[in-house]
This record gives sequence, C-alpha cells and structure tokens, in this order.
Amino acid sequence: MAVADIFGFHALQLGLPELDALGANRMPHRWLATQTPMPGAAFATDFSALPFQANSLDLVVLPHSLELASDPHTTLREVERVLVPEGRVVICGLNPTSLWGFRQRRGRSPHRVGSQKLFLPEAGEFIGYWRLRDWLRLLGFEVEVGRFGCYRPAFSSEKWLQRFEWMDRAGARWWPILGSVYFLVAVKRVRGMTLLSPAWKASRALANAPVSVANSSTLTRASAPKDEKVKQA
Repeated sequence: MAVADIFGFHALQLGLPELDALGANRMPHRWLATQTPMPGAAFATDFSALPFQANSLDLVVLPHSLELASDPHTTLREVERVLVPEGRVVICGLNPTSLWGFRQRRGRSPHRVGSQKLFLPEAGEFIGYWRLRDWLRLLGFEVEVGRFGCYRPAFSSEKWLQRFEWMDRAGARWWPILGSVYFLVAVKRVRGMTLLSPAWKASRALANAPVSVANSSTLTRASAPKDEKVKQA
C-alpha cells in the first residue's frame, strides 16, 4: 500500500471506519476520525474544522471522504492547514466519467425507466479526477501518484462481474482515465526563501569595489631616481 512508505509521527484517517487505511502505516500515532460517533473511531469532528494545530500531521487519508463532505473544498483546505511541509494526503474517489458514474446518474434521473436502483449509495457527489487535481494545485500540493481502477460495468451479480473481468486488463491499457475509482497521493510543498540582510549588501559592494594595482611602468618611474643617485655616486 502507498501509506506503508510514508514516514512521520502523526497520521489521520477521515471517515470510512470499515476500511483500515492506516493499517499498513508504521507511524506511532494514528487516529480515525468520523463525522458522527461510531465504534472504532478515536473522535468525531467536522472535517472542515479539524481539532489539530497547523503543521502538526504527517499524513492524512481521505477514503471517499470528500464525496460525503458538505463542503469538500473547505475540507481539503483544512487538510492543507494541519499537514506539515512535505506532508502527504492520500485520496480515494469515484470517477464521474466512468461506467459506474453513468449508472449512478441514470439511477438518479427522474426520467429513469422502470424501478432501476442505484448501484452506489444515494449520499455524496462524485468529484472529477482533474477537478480534484486543480484544487490540490491551488492549495500548493504536488500530485506524486495518480491511478485508476475498476473498469467493469456496474453489475450487482458476481456472475456478470466475472464475465467482464477482461475489461480491467484492457481498460488499464486502452482507456486508463475512465476507471470507476481513482487514487492519488499529493505532497504539500512550501516554497523556501532566503532573507538578505543589510550586511549582505555591504559585503557585496565591498567585494565589487575597484582595487588599484601597481603596474611595471609605475615601478620603473619610482625606481628611476634611485638609479641616477647610484650613478652619480
């Protein structure tokens, strides 16, 4: 897993307690937070107002958490606030430009035919992969890893899912950005700066100041009177 190679001291998972996203991570302090009190969660909180100081966490994992958040952009901004410089965020999401996304939109449509049920839960809104990358870029993140998966159609039957198993292999090669699920890892970049003091200006000006150097003609003129005195003696 991607989280296994991320090191630090403090890691946080937001939402989806059914998935132990930090199980493979080796940080000494790991917490699970949910929006409502649930078994196994360390605490419940609003994801857009995390109870952590700025620059205090090394890793934050959001397994489909942005899709269920009331304000996903504010949640992502809060994640940026609590992450340390060079800290990482791991995000899993559902791709609206996919077979699963098409099935979900069709099930929600008021003009759907018959009693077609939703393949995924009613709550939440899909966030496009490229839209999420734009949000991360505006917040100063740099995407390190981006992957897609689940190219099979949205079937509830295990028999039909097995029939279309070949689409997972073909999709990764021929239409990779149409996977129903995407996964990305982004790192928080903080651009450094160098403070220049007045002493730096003075030393630079002194280093560039012209220096007089005696040449051979000057030495000849200076030594000429001495030579004449020697001859007269």
